[in-house]
Amino acid sequence: MAQRVTFRRRNPYNTKSNQIKVVKTPGGKLVAQHVKKQATRPKCGDCGIPLPGIATLRPRGYASISKTQKTVSRAYGGSRCANCVKERVVRAFLIEEQKVVKKVLKEAAAKK
Repeated sequence: MAQRVTFRRRNPYNTKSNQIKVVKTPGGKLVAQHVKKQATRPKCGDCGIPLPGIATLRPRGYASISKTQKTVSRAYGGSRCANCVKERVVRAFLIEEQKVVKKVLKEAAAKK
């Protein structure tokens, strides 16, 4: 005969946050273990790819780990990927260069 297993928490419904896994104890009894929800990897805010080098946890889990596990040592460390940071740097540089060129052309026009 199959042994019955019951929820161990107060919530009696089969919801996403109340999933169980049936486990056999060393005493030969079947018990329900509540399973935590799967964590999703942190994503780049610009392009949306998963960020390498950053721990994959449920949101509350980030409070209990060290800063080195939440970021990488670079500008925009834990929020943008390396390629997007590179694009931002290049874009900023080109905008500054454009301003310099405009200024030079303006001065040249003023001389004439």
